[in-house]
Amino acid sequence: MDATNILPILKKRLAFLSGGKDRRSGLILTIPLCTEQTSMEELSSTLDYLLGIPSDKCKARGFTVIVDGRKSQWNIVKTVVLMLQNVIPAEVSLVCVVKPDEFWDKKVTHFCFWKEKDRLGFEVILVSANKLTRYIEPCQLTDEFGGSLVYDHIDWVNKRLVFEKFTKESSSLLDELVVINDSEKSSQLDKERPPDCNFLPSLDPETVLQTGHELLSELQQRRFNGAEGGGVAWSPMDDELLAQPQVMKLLDSLREQYTKYQEVCRQRSKRSQLEDIQTKVMQVVNWLEGPGTEQLRTQWGIGDSIRASQALQQKHEEIESQHSEWFAVYVELNQQIAALLSAGDEEDLVELKGLQQQLSDVCYRQASQLESRQNVLQSAHEFHGTAQDLSQQLDGLLGMLCADVAPADGAAIQQTLKHLEEKLKSVDGALVGLREKGQVLMDQMSNQTSWSYGKDVPIDNKDNVDHIQGVMEDMQLRKQRCEDMVDVRRLKMLQMVQLFKCEEDASQAVEWLGELLDALLKTHIRLGDDSQETKVLLEKHKKFVDVAQSTYDYGRQLLQATVVLCQSLRCSTRSSGDTLPRLNRVWKQFTVTTEERVHRLEMACCFHTAAEKVLVQASPDQGDLPVEVEQETYEEVETVGKALLDRLTVPVIFPDGSEQYFGSPGDMASSAEHIRDKMKLVEDRKLTLHEEDEEDEDIEQLPYQQLQYEQIHDQVEELHNDEELQDDQELHDEELQDVDNELQDGEELELENETDT
Repeated sequence: MDATNILPILKKRLAFLSGGKDRRSGLILTIPLCTEQTSMEELSSTLDYLLGIPSDKCKARGFTVIVDGRKSQWNIVKTVVLMLQNVIPAEVSLVCVVKPDEFWDKKVTHFCFWKEKDRLGFEVILVSANKLTRYIEPCQLTDEFGGSLVYDHIDWVNKRLVFEKFTKESSSLLDELVVINDSEKSSQLDKERPPDCNFLPSLDPETVLQTGHELLSELQQRRFNGAEGGGVAWSPMDDELLAQPQVMKLLDSLREQYTKYQEVCRQRSKRSQLEDIQTKVMQVVNWLEGPGTEQLRTQWGIGDSIRASQALQQKHEEIESQHSEWFAVYVELNQQIAALLSAGDEEDLVELKGLQQQLSDVCYRQASQLESRQNVLQSAHEFHGTAQDLSQQLDGLLGMLCADVAPADGAAIQQTLKHLEEKLKSVDGALVGLREKGQVLMDQMSNQTSWSYGKDVPIDNKDNVDHIQGVMEDMQLRKQRCEDMVDVRRLKMLQMVQLFKCEEDASQAVEWLGELLDALLKTHIRLGDDSQETKVLLEKHKKFVDVAQSTYDYGRQLLQATVVLCQSLRCSTRSSGDTLPRLNRVWKQFTVTTEERVHRLEMACCFHTAAEKVLVQASPDQGDLPVEVEQETYEEVETVGKALLDRLTVPVIFPDGSEQYFGSPGDMASSAEHIRDKMKLVEDRKLTLHEEDEEDEDIEQLPYQQLQYEQIHDQVEELHNDEELQDDQELHDEELQDVDNELQDGEELELENETDT
């Protein structure tokens, strides 16, 4: 009986094997009666199924049946007990009827059990739930009877279904594998009879084995019933109930037959693969030696132009495309043969190596012919392409030489000359490349005769060689004519370049001089913070003027050279007519501006020199006593400073009447502010020297006060040592305090004088 047939009944939990054992190691069968009417037929089916699970050895130890009648009536309990006699009379050792709290009629129940004792064949006792441990250990009882044994009926049913499913599937699969393996063995003995390759197992062996291993793992870990404890809870899926050895035996048999089946499949696959390889090898060899070879026999030309060579290349690509499909088959076959050779089957090694060698020879020979032809066509395409490019370059160069170039400016002439030189250089490089490619193509065609299907076959390449040489000679003649014309054009253009270069440089000299003038007006505005810096600015200004003078002289020399070149080329100048007046005008403006700059720097130098003379001689920081400054020096500082301030407000007047200021108004204001600050500093120094003369007398009295303080201090110390003068101590302390105050006032006065100084 299978669990699937009575699954709804099993889920009702009418009876169950919890996994517990009595003191004789007999299994405990529990029948929990409920308040509802229990179907005796369903209970009988449940007992029949449960009693079919344990082994005969386990059954021989007998069962202890617990009938839980706490929620049922006495007549139902009695019916169940009598039914046990019919279902399992020989296996029952003891029946424990758990009585309810409100017990039935003791006389009736005791009399009935005593009366039926001999006929039943087993002992029936009435016991309360709390006294059930007198007959069974608590660890073997479930929690409903106060025990600690864990039991999950639904989980037990589910695992039971898994076990029965595995048993059924593994037995069926085992039978199928045995039939398949025996059939394959018979076909190997009788080689004339073809094997039946269509017979396959109905179930996946891997899946069945995986299910069995998972089931066995749970059985071995004693987790079927959810008991994770330290071994006290007995699981009904142990080897005594679920026949764990049966699962292991099925797994071992299934693995053995599955291993044989895998070997059978491997042999089948090898035979099928070998036959398929033989067929495909012959297909590849027959096509390459037949249609493939015939296609290459008719392709030897190189074409007479780039378009013709492209057409030949396209045709060859079509041939290669057809060959590539067969080469792909060759690669796949070679990998398959290598895999079979690595397997090490000696009976197939010779045949496989022969097929591999034959296939490789044919494919390599055909691939070499394709590569040789492809190289020739590629070289021919490059040769014709280079020849076409060279012809176009020569046509363009000849067009430039035949056209009359009107001189626009020096840069245009220089660019034209540079472009002409680049064209000629490009033609030289293209001609050299054409010769190299032509030689490479002729070498490849001469070597092509040795690649003709394993034997020498003469190929007539005379027309191709004559065509290549004719093209190279024609290009050489055209290049020589262009070189002669380039030499003539180069001489004239070089003279024109020199002319425009002189004109451009003269204009550039005018621009440079203008930039120097602009820089002089906008950036040369500092007058220096002292006389030393002003002198440095004067030296820099002289160098700046020297640069401007060199620029002016260089411009005049260029204009003179322009006149000479125009006379030589018999052409009028384009820009020198107004260049000379512009050069002279800018130079005059620069001269006026630089004179004004020199005058201002000289005045600033005179001002800083006089001011520094006052500040240095009147300063006590030098370590010596201040030197009296003459009144004329103060007047000179004031006079030159005011004159310089007035000068800063005056603009530069050019010969044409236009005016221009140095720098921005802010820059001039900053310079003027600096001059005023220095003038104020000189004035303050003058006042300070006058005040210092008045304070000298106060400073001379300080040494006398210091001496008086020391004398009084000595007297105070003597008074402290004299006990008789103790009463006068306060008077002396007051005197000492007055002296200290006087000295402190003197020191503060001296400190203030030094601070003012």
